[in-house]
Amino acid sequence: MNTCAGTCPLSGLRKILLATDGSQFCEGAIREAIRFAANCSSKVYAMSVVEILTDYEGFSPQKIEEMMDLEIKKHLETVKARALNEKIDCEIIIAHGEPYREIVDVATAKNVDMIVVGRRGKTGVTKLFMGQVAAKVIGYAPCRVLVVPRASKIEFKKLLIATDGSKHSEKAVSEAIGIAKCCGSELLILSAMRDESEQKEAQTNVSKAAELAQKEGVNAEILTPVGRSYDVIVETAGGRGVDLIIMGTYGKAGLKKMFMGSSTEKVLGHTGCAVLVIKA
Repeated sequence: MNTCAGTCPLSGLRKILLATDGSQFCEGAIREAIRFAANCSSKVYAMSVVEILTDYEGFSPQKIEEMMDLEIKKHLETVKARALNEKIDCEIIIAHGEPYREIVDVATAKNVDMIVVGRRGKTGVTKLFMGQVAAKVIGYAPCRVLVVPRASKIEFKKLLIATDGSKHSEKAVSEAIGIAKCCGSELLILSAMRDESEQKEAQTNVSKAAELAQKEGVNAEILTPVGRSYDVIVETAGGRGVDLIIMGTYGKAGLKKMFMGSSTEKVLGHTGCAVLVIKA
């Protein structure tokens, strides 16, 4: 039974940075950021990054920037109104430049505890969630990053933690156990192995995590599937009705590649649920 309604499932969530571009793809991120902030008494920074296009005939770059700023300001004001309706302190920020860099810079400057982003965005205002940029946000962010597909809803009923025994994985395991304990979630602990030669290591990874969970009174199911890490994570999450995947930013060889370029995009691009990435 899920017992998380109205309680804060994550510790130390004082400030949340919501990155949105005004497209329909960000609705899930907006909804979840506001819900986390309401439950955790967090301040929200709602930001958009404007990239200037050069293919508007008859308009100067300055005029284009003014038009885009006006459009995105209207969107951010609606987000702020939704936050204020939940009695959440919300500040809006419009930045100009390379999306991942601007987001990471604001997250660092404001000392936020989590960045919340949608999975995809519209071209023009931002290409934030296309290609390698999402991986860069995750790779360079100073804090947790929560990636939320548009239709995804985090109910904390079933969590999947992917671990390879690295320090980032250990931190993610600790976070997942804390959430499961708080919310009464089912917990699946997974360590992928490329072939049978990695079975012992994978078994050690999941057993260690399960032991930690048991100490906190959390029952966990352990899985050591054979295959590419991103494939088995996506397949397991989809097949088992997982509503939140939790993983570390970087890992050891094997899972490590998942956070370098195209592999990250495959996890984020193909899973139907939200992904919480933890940095040690």
